[in-house]
Amino acid sequence: MSVLIFAELDEGKIKKSSQEAIYYGAKVAEMTGTSATVISIGQTTDDELSSAGRFGAAKVLHASDSRLNEPNGMAYATVVAGIAQQEGSKIIVLAKSSLADAMTARLAGKLKAGLAANVIELPDLSNGFRVKSSIYTGKAFAYNDLKADVKILAIKKNTVTPEEKDVTAPVETVTPTLSDSDFVISVKNTEKSSGDILLPEADLVVSAGRGLKGPENWGIVEDLAKALHAATACSKPVSDLDWRPHSEHVGQTGLKISPNLYIACGISGAIQHLAGVNSSKVIVVINKDPEAPFFKSADYGIVGDVFDVLPRLTKAVKAL
Repeated sequence: MSVLIFAELDEGKIKKSSQEAIYYGAKVAEMTGTSATVISIGQTTDDELSSAGRFGAAKVLHASDSRLNEPNGMAYATVVAGIAQQEGSKIIVLAKSSLADAMTARLAGKLKAGLAANVIELPDLSNGFRVKSSIYTGKAFAYNDLKADVKILAIKKNTVTPEEKDVTAPVETVTPTLSDSDFVISVKNTEKSSGDILLPEADLVVSAGRGLKGPENWGIVEDLAKALHAATACSKPVSDLDWRPHSEHVGQTGLKISPNLYIACGISGAIQHLAGVNSSKVIVVINKDPEAPFFKSADYGIVGDVFDVLPRLTKAVKAL
């Protein structure tokens, strides 16, 4: 019996959020006196998968089937459910993502499991199995008592900071049992947002709104992002105006992100935007309006014109 952790891949690499999930799952395994087994699906290498040992995995199972090379929530759920039954796993851990969202409800149904999403702390085992979750876009918390025999935990990004060890895990190839019904939904093609850093995975994000006045001025945002090795994002009005691609829109109807640092430039801070970014560890707001609502949610604020502040900030970052 082991804690089973699903490791999501991006271009053959274990995603940073999944590295956090592996570490979290290994800690849960320690708490429950079991071991941590990782299941990964898709094209990758044994060297990449064995690196899961650095985060506490005792072994890694790699599901091999050409039909699984493109992420498919329905088929992936079947694979993970089958491995969980094979391993006798009573706890399944995965990082919350769009793919995980497509998998977890199906997994819960297949395994008759209890499910908690947006988990932000290790479980409390003092009186059963209780986990703390972030709800209402980070405005409140819920305590979930999971009483089902099998428990599924979808971990919010930045819940833990992994401590790496110089250890590798053995990798085993498994052949999943799949049927045509698992591919009723098929992935025809995948379009990825441009940029070197994926926004949902980014630790640092520089974002801007209509205060930039037009798409031709976005160079000062990109310059700061490059200096910080950060991803770029934008508010909904900016994406609606086609100043920036919709893949960069963060907010209630866009991406929900949890970076270590979020720098908001020329964004007023409407509640819909805050819903997508208020899980950031540190929020810096730059706005020339001292009454901008965003300052109430900021850890640090700069009252000033972005066209003056950003170039000076970029220069200071480069000097470091």
